[in-house]
Amino acid sequence: MPQPHRPTRPARPPQPQRARRGGGPARRRGDRPRWGVRLAAGLAVAVLGSGAIGHAVMTGLDTGIERVDPFKDMKNRPQAGHGLNFLLVGTDGRDKITRQDRREYRLGGAPCHCTDTVMLVHLSANRQRASVVSLPRDSYAELPAHRDESSGKQHGPHAVKLNAAYAEGGPQLTVRTVENLTRVKIDHYLEVDFSSFMKTVDAMGGVEICTAKALHDKNTGLDLLPGTHRLSGGQALQYVRSRHVDGAADLGRMQRQQRFVAALVKQATGGGVLLNPVKFKEVSSTLLGSVRADRGFGSEQMLALGQALRDFTPASSEFASVPIGNPSYPVKGIGSTVKWDEPKAAELFEALRQDRPLAAPAAPGPVPGQVQAQAQAQGQAQGRSGRRAQRQPAVPVDVPPQQIRVQVENGTRIDGLGGRVDSALRATGFDTTRAPVGGASRNVKRTVIAYDPRWDRSARTVSTALPGSELRAVAGQGRTVLVIAGADYRKVVPVRPEDPYQGRFGVVTGDQVVCGK
Repeated sequence: MPQPHRPTRPARPPQPQRARRGGGPARRRGDRPRWGVRLAAGLAVAVLGSGAIGHAVMTGLDTGIERVDPFKDMKNRPQAGHGLNFLLVGTDGRDKITRQDRREYRLGGAPCHCTDTVMLVHLSANRQRASVVSLPRDSYAELPAHRDESSGKQHGPHAVKLNAAYAEGGPQLTVRTVENLTRVKIDHYLEVDFSSFMKTVDAMGGVEICTAKALHDKNTGLDLLPGTHRLSGGQALQYVRSRHVDGAADLGRMQRQQRFVAALVKQATGGGVLLNPVKFKEVSSTLLGSVRADRGFGSEQMLALGQALRDFTPASSEFASVPIGNPSYPVKGIGSTVKWDEPKAAELFEALRQDRPLAAPAAPGPVPGQVQAQAQAQGQAQGRSGRRAQRQPAVPVDVPPQQIRVQVENGTRIDGLGGRVDSALRATGFDTTRAPVGGASRNVKRTVIAYDPRWDRSARTVSTALPGSELRAVAGQGRTVLVIAGADYRKVVPVRPEDPYQGRFGVVTGDQVVCGK
């Protein structure tokens, strides 16, 4: 992982006045809003800490857990795999939040009483690895037949966004829906509110986060300069909630949530929490005082897991998001949903069932002569520009080329130019249409990149791959970036994502995203 950029301005102290706007006093209690990442964080603290503390400290800590029965009368469940699976959710209920807290935490608007974040956490059978998979809240899902929890009305199967399962049928329907989507059997259900999240972070002394860019979100009040920051509970809440700091929206937010969990694991394992009975009990009791869990999860389970995971480190965790096939899949009566890439998603969840690591092992080095043979084969398929691109070092970019759809248009009278540009862009990873067309103008001297302003980050990635090109904003064009190849075209420069979330399933391990020394 690239080392964090050195701040251009001095890093802020642990609780800077400006960033504190959304932090506020960390001991105010609210109802259970969103952000299931708090649950993952609390689980990590409780599980990791219990191995270092004796039964005497753990005794009675689970008396404050509010119990739910998410597995009641469930039939035709997936077969149990290897390891242990937790469904971690956060809801957006806010009935008990004061008017002052609503203003301070920027929690305006009416709640939908649904899950805003869902994480599937798999603990390996040997307790040496944790795999955290984020499920987008707007994922397309089909609910099974059920009775509405609030109205009592019987519903047949129908399509929804994933976060609506909780609104219609609570924890039980949420578990049923996730199991139907993933074919992974859920062993434990955990749900937590944001009040315990803030208090848990503060009890740990804050959590250290690194950012290479300034992060500003007027919706949450997040305001961080580039560099390293120790976030208080309120600041951490802003960090994991924010989805308007860049064009990545929920994908970016899920990645920041995963970064936060990795950082919290590092804090728990290396910050003295595990070896300090007083601090551990304070952290654990804070969390468990507001958690909702199934009847089978309690202090004994946490102690057993903690003993098995006492050597757990950030490198032992891996994070992924469900592979996306269509980020804007329209559904009548529902709107735009996130459609999974079903073959890749099935492969990911099969790996969880079989207790296999999600992160791909390092590829073995090629045997002598293999590189030359591969380059020759690629050159024959992709043309001279493709061969030249493969030999050049890749330039870091903000958005992975695999996520960018590109249509190439030949703006000149040069025969085959559109096809060569399409092949070269595809060779460096862009999702091209493979069907270049001739443009209305046949005398374009400088290559033009036409893009919708909503996808400006994607356009800048394409521009990096086509040095010297002109960026031209076109409102309403949509997510596909149009490249009009001009007479100045010479080559495509290979690019690679600056962010470590790439490769197989977009997996990153915890030690890749925590702050370095």
